[in-house]
Amino acid sequence: MLGNGTLAGLPLLRPGVKRLRASSYDSTGGNADEWLIEPRMTRALAEIEGVGAIKHIWMMLDPIDRAALRKVVLRMYWDGEENPSVEVPLGDFFGLGHGLTRNFVSLPLQMSPQDGRGFNCWFAMPFTENARMTVENEADFPVALRFYIDYELYPAATDVSAHGRFHAQWRRVNPTPGWAGANERWDDDPAALAEAWATANTTGRGNYILLDAEGQGHYVGCHLDIDSFTQQANDWYGEGDDVIFVDGAVWSGALQGTGTSDYFNGALRPTEEFSTPYHGIILYQGTDDWRWRGKNTLYRYHIEDPIFFEKTIRVTIEHGHANSLSNDYASTAYWYQAEPHKAFPALLPVKQRLPR
Repeated sequence: MLGNGTLAGLPLLRPGVKRLRASSYDSTGGNADEWLIEPRMTRALAEIEGVGAIKHIWMMLDPIDRAALRKVVLRMYWDGEENPSVEVPLGDFFGLGHGLTRNFVSLPLQMSPQDGRGFNCWFAMPFTENARMTVENEADFPVALRFYIDYELYPAATDVSAHGRFHAQWRRVNPTPGWAGANERWDDDPAALAEAWATANTTGRGNYILLDAEGQGHYVGCHLDIDSFTQQANDWYGEGDDVIFVDGAVWSGALQGTGTSDYFNGALRPTEEFSTPYHGIILYQGTDDWRWRGKNTLYRYHIEDPIFFEKTIRVTIEHGHANSLSNDYASTAYWYQAEPHKAFPALLPVKQRLPR
């Protein structure tokens, strides 16, 4: 019943399906087509009853400053649950962290001109009984929000129980606990470099955690936002390996990766921005003098190759080789699973969410 979003699926007739929308339109017929979200206010953007699926979300926030993008929190609830399945700062939800916007195109998430201020999400979000979407403004100033939430409702007897519920979670560690400061002259000291490269990580302990979930479902990707603020010799963050533990697997049975840039499908220490349907680097701030300085954002969406789990999944990545680097790491992970879901870690307080 969810249909097929490809061109090949467009001819499919779907009797009984209704296309509906929640939006910020001016109900008086005027042109004040935004909702003012006052400081410390939580407001429901959509409260939908029935069986259906959200198919598209568009939003625009004003002012579009860095604090607002991390201080306004988007939450989603499915089928009467008390704890949200989605809890992410607004800007991060749409694919880019650091409190920034930028034009980019991936298949599920996009930021559109001007300067990435138009946010789009195309993840399908099914529900059996109801769906609720809210925003909370934790800023000390009001924000104006324009939005479309496009959804479908199906005949009451429609069974969508085989479809997982959509989840998204934001995390941050600032700074990551690294040890590389003790080897400040790696590049000039072959012995020190060899010793550092020999440092082993055979458990995943200390890795940055992108996702830690329980239940049955599949992980469909993430974006990773790294702010390199301490210059160190050999401070290329991409030497950090991705390690994904599924259904209680230990190190030897985990999905092992070969480097951060490799997981995000780049190569050879990339220093240019690009975006594709499934992977990309949409932010790079390095310089000739310090190639890995500043803010970087990489994404990898497992649309064609979701990672399935029956009981548990733990998606991790090293912060530098064997967790050597002390950087600001933040991320948003996206996945589907059967409810109930594992309780999310408490969302960091506003001051600890703000970008550098």
